[in-house]
Amino acid sequence: MNVTSETTIEADSKIPIIRMTRDFRATPEQLLRAHTDPVLFAQWVGPRSLTTRIDYWEARTGGRWRYVATRDGVKFGFHGCFHEVRPDRIVQTFTFEGEPDSVALETLWFDDLGDGRTRLRTQSLVDSFEGRDAWLSSGMETGVDEGYAKLDEMLSDGTLADGAV
Repeated sequence: MNVTSETTIEADSKIPIIRMTRDFRATPEQLLRAHTDPVLFAQWVGPRSLTTRIDYWEARTGGRWRYVATRDGVKFGFHGCFHEVRPDRIVQTFTFEGEPDSVALETLWFDDLGDGRTRLRTQSLVDSFEGRDAWLSSGMETGVDEGYAKLDEMLSDGTLADGAV
């Protein structure tokens, strides 16, 4: 299954992995900061209809994280651990607390394309094809596309200018 938008979302046919790719007019350092700074992350993650609150955020190798997204009084919790944080990639676990037995292992790569552009590649390995297909049918592409559109806006308006917080 491939979903076409500004973000390419692909399901691997042999292993339960979801791969996503999107190009940004940003440096790898800007995208890394957008993913590791809790204030910035809360501003762009997820669909526009959700408000995100960070409970804790230790964006370092061996750190942990948790955030809660809220819509119309309904709360959705997510948590995980940062297994590795380095300038060119992040490896972390991801758990939606509504499905606590389903943990994904995610890797994000920040590929410098030159000329102020970076390709963000992500890979989420889940425990089963059923779990992968449930993610894909959940409407996740809306959250991904809207979240990345907010990130694009932050990059355009200078929120993520080199050295800005």
